[in-house]
Amino acid sequence: MLITLTTPAMLFPAVSLLLLAYTNRFVTLASIIRAFDPQREDKNTTEQIANLRRRIYLIRRMQEAGVISFFLCVLSMMAIYLEYHQVGSYVFAASLICLMYSLYLSVREITISCDALELHLEHFSTDFKNKNRRK
Repeated sequence: MLITLTTPAMLFPAVSLLLLAYTNRFVTLASIIRAFDPQREDKNTTEQIANLRRRIYLIRRMQEAGVISFFLCVLSMMAIYLEYHQVGSYVFAASLICLMYSLYLSVREITISCDALELHLEHFSTDFKNKNRRK
């Protein structure tokens, strides 16, 4: 199969939007961490901190894989432009693999984020039960 110059070019908007979404997740996570109050310690604090650390790590890896995918996409376009079609095809395949890895990490980060929300809801649930018992 012969890949033309337009094939990797079609990946540009997708990867750009993906990197923007990853950056927004990072900014949101950074604001959560900055607002986090470790003074209000409870049984979930340690787990929440561990979740935040894992999410930071995953978002960084997601961004790295996305940027590498973008770089390889540009490199494949360059190879195809210079008429190294076979090399360009292999580099484009590597770009797609990096993109898939980035998406996989994104799903893992979403799972951890949902776990963190469950911990938070558990804390609310405990507070709610305690307030109802006092009444």
